Amino acid sequence: MTTDDLTPLDAPDAAPPLLEGAPQPGPEHEAGPATGAAAAGRTRRAARAATRVESDSLGSREVPADAYWGIHTARALENFPISMRPISVYPDLVVALALVKQAAARANVEIGVLDPRKAEAIERACVEIRGGALHDQFAVGVIQGGAGTSTNMNSNEVIANRALELLGHGKGEYEHLHPIDDVNRSQSTNDTYPTSVKIGMVLTLRRLLDELDLLATAFATKGAEFHDVLKVGRTQLQDAVPMTLGQEFVGFAHTLGEDVQRLRDVVPLLGEINLGATAIGTGITADPLYAEAVRCHLGELSGMELVTAPDLIEATSDTGVFMTLSGALKRSAIKLSKICNDLRLLSSGPQAGIGEITLPPRQAGSSIMPGKVNPVIPEVVNQVAFSVAGADVTVTMAAEAGQLQLNAFEPVIAHSVMQSLQWMTAACRTLRVNCVDGIEANRARLSQQVDTNVGSVTALTPYIGYSAAASIAHTALTTNASISTLVVAAGLMSEEQVRKVLSPARLSGLEAVTSAIPVIDVDADPVEAVTRAAAESGARNPGDETAG
Repeated sequence: MTTDDLTPLDAPDAAPPLLEGAPQPGPEHEAGPATGAAAAGRTRRAARAATRVESDSLGSREVPADAYWGIHTARALENFPISMRPISVYPDLVVALALVKQAAARANVEIGVLDPRKAEAIERACVEIRGGALHDQFAVGVIQGGAGTSTNMNSNEVIANRALELLGHGKGEYEHLHPIDDVNRSQSTNDTYPTSVKIGMVLTLRRLLDELDLLATAFATKGAEFHDVLKVGRTQLQDAVPMTLGQEFVGFAHTLGEDVQRLRDVVPLLGEINLGATAIGTGITADPLYAEAVRCHLGELSGMELVTAPDLIEATSDTGVFMTLSGALKRSAIKLSKICNDLRLLSSGPQAGIGEITLPPRQAGSSIMPGKVNPVIPEVVNQVAFSVAGADVTVTMAAEAGQLQLNAFEPVIAHSVMQSLQWMTAACRTLRVNCVDGIEANRARLSQQVDTNVGSVTALTPYIGYSAAASIAHTALTTNASISTLVVAAGLMSEEQVRKVLSPARLSGLEAVTSAIPVIDVDADPVEAVTRAAAESGARNPGDETAG
C-alpha cells in the first residue's frame, strides 16, 4: 500500500462527545451571574468536560480531552520533569518515529496481522506527522527512564488518536483502534526506539554534512581570494617561515573536508537496524516474516540503505554505533574549534594584536568600552565544540552502563548526539554566513611583517649556508635592518638574486626549486662579512636613541 492508494476516510462532523456519564448542560447554564455553590458546580462540570478518562495496568486517570497523547504520556510527563525539553525539539526524531510506525503498519498488513482499514488510518496519520503535523503532541521529555518506552508510547498514542479521528471516532475510543495492539503491532520499544533514533540521526547528519560542505567551500573561496597575500607563518606562537594567507585558508577548507568524509562513513553503520527483534532479540510476538517486510518498507519510505542486523540479540543491547558517530562529531567539533581559535588570534587587536585579518563586526563588544568589537561568532562556535566534547563523554558513559540484553540509557545517548548534530549544524551555518564570508585581509600590515621578518632567511640557507643565515637573522633582529640589505651588503648575494629567492612564490612554496642550488662563494668568512656589513650600513639597535 502506498500513499497514492489511500482514500479519504470519514472524519467526525463535530467535536468528540463528552465523556460518558459526565453531566450534560442543563437550564442552569442559561441563568444569570453565578454565585456560590452553583458557580463552583459549573466550574467542576466544565473541568470534567475538558478531560477524558483512560486506563492502563496501574489504573485510570483523566487526560486533556483535546490531547492526542494519552495515559502513558501523562504518566511520563509527571515522572520525568527533568530536561523541560520535549522530544519534539528534535523534529527529525519525530519524523523517524512516524516512518517506523508507517513501515510497521504496511508490513503488518502484508503478513496478514493487521486490518487493512486500520493500517490505512495509521499510515495517513504517519504521513501527516512526517509533514510536520502534531509535533507539539510529542511531549515527553528527552531525558526519561525506561529505555525510550515513554517516547514509543507517546508516538503510539498520538498516531492512534489521529487515526481514530480519520476513522470517524473520538480520541481515546481505543476499542476501534488501539495504540499498542494496532499501532505497536509486532513491535517493542527495544527495536522501534533505537531504529527511530538511527533514522533521525541520519536525517539530521545529512543537514550537518551539507553545512560542513558549504563552510569548507567558503574557506576555499577565501583561500583563492588571498592566494597572493604573503604572511609570516608561525609555530609554537613564534615566527616561522613565510606562507600565503591563501594557503592558510585552503588548509582550513581541507581539514573540514576530511571530517565530512569521516562523518559520511558513519551513515552505513546507522543503517543496520534491529526491527523484528522485539523485546530482547528473540522476536517474540512478531511473525517470522515481519523483520524482512518492515525493513523493505522502511527502506522504501526513508530512501535509506537498511540492513537487518545478523544477530538481533547482540544488536538490541549494542550501542557502539552511537559512540562511533559521537566520536566523529567530537573530532569535527574540536578541529572546527581550533580553526576558530586561529581566526580569533589572526584578527586580534586591532592595534595591539596580530591583526592580520579583519572579521566582520557583528555587534558591540562591551557595555563599558566604546567601539570595542569582539569575535563573537568564533566564540560561539568554540562553545558548541565544548558542548559536543562533553556530550561525547555522556554517550561513552551511557554505552558502558548498559546491562545484559538492553541498554536502558539510550534516551540520554539520543539527546546528546541529536543536540550535538543540531548545534554543530547551526554553528557551521553562522560561522560561514556571519564570519567567514566577510573576512578581509589586512594587506599592508601583512606586507610589513614579511619585510621585516627574519623567518625568510631560511630560504637563503642553500645559497649562503646555515652559519651566515643565522648571523643574518641575529643581526636583523638586533639592528632592525632588512634581510635583503644585510645579505647584499655582505657580498653574499646580488640584489637580483635575493629578490628572486625571496619572491612570494619561492617563499610560500608555490614555485618549487627542483634542481641543486650552488652555494655562492665569498672571499671572507660569511659571519664576519655580515658583521662588517651591518657596521658599515650604520644599522643600530632599535632601542638606541642615536639611531637615525
